[in-house]
Amino acid sequence: MKTLATALTLLLVVTPHAQAQQNKTKPLAGTDRIRFEPSYTPVESGKWIGKRLADGQPDVEGHWSNTVANHNNWTDPQGGIPGDPAPPRKPLGPRSERAPSRVTDPADGQVPFQPWAKAAQEDFLKNFHNPTQPQYIEPLARCAPAGVPKSFIWHGYEIRQFPGYVVFLFNSGTRIIHLDGKPHLPANIKLWNADSRGHWEGNTLVVDVTNNNSKALFGRTGEFASENVHITERYIFSNDGQRYNYVATFDDPTVYTRKWTATIPAKRRTEKDAVDGWHYEVASNVTGKQQVIERDERICTENNIGFGHVAVTPAPR
Repeated sequence: MKTLATALTLLLVVTPHAQAQQNKTKPLAGTDRIRFEPSYTPVESGKWIGKRLADGQPDVEGHWSNTVANHNNWTDPQGGIPGDPAPPRKPLGPRSERAPSRVTDPADGQVPFQPWAKAAQEDFLKNFHNPTQPQYIEPLARCAPAGVPKSFIWHGYEIRQFPGYVVFLFNSGTRIIHLDGKPHLPANIKLWNADSRGHWEGNTLVVDVTNNNSKALFGRTGEFASENVHITERYIFSNDGQRYNYVATFDDPTVYTRKWTATIPAKRRTEKDAVDGWHYEVASNVTGKQQVIERDERICTENNIGFGHVAVTPAPR
């Protein structure tokens, strides 16, 4: 049986992409860009009737990506970055025809910032396109982890499961959710991807998230939390295993006027999908008749090489 320690060790053993190309490979489906969707159907919590793993967990392993939009705009996901000096050539169209805000409570779709926090968010956005000070440079541009919750809208990702753990392999780092009942880390330890303790309730993975250093922003529009934020996440999976909703409630009295909730819909990606540079970033290794699909490990080194260089583990010979 695979264990988390051995699996993560193997994930760290990578070789340059060029070396991987020496292996016999089989191209996947076409390379047309996977399109974002303007709406989504909520997934309800309930009983899980799908496949289970040996340890009893619902089997949700695989490649996933959000279906609505990237990280350009948190509350108008398909509206682009406000003030963009190089906006998309295609007109946006009316707001009613674009995807709804990721903020699903309150009903106005806006983060309920305290006045000082709203001013800070607007100041970041005003300076985003021409940053003259370090605080106006988004952390992800410096190769920092995308953090919680931005990792779910920054490229596709893979979910792997092990006895007592769920592991997310994000484009910008790895996040481990403990299912073994261990307590949270001491409060003075703060992490980019926070500290996660979870359990399954039917089709829903419920996760308690603390110890967030909150250095990562939610998107290019500058929404944020503080180190005091407490996040309760619910990953609600459809019983056909093809979609899930990430529903997270944020509680941070130092930044917000009330608790609020965000929803991010996600869809499973498989070898039937087009391989593109956003949703489904994978490589295919073939050993005999066995095809192995794996994510590229991105190497991002600030001021050294461009973001996007990858390393791929070759298939066993």
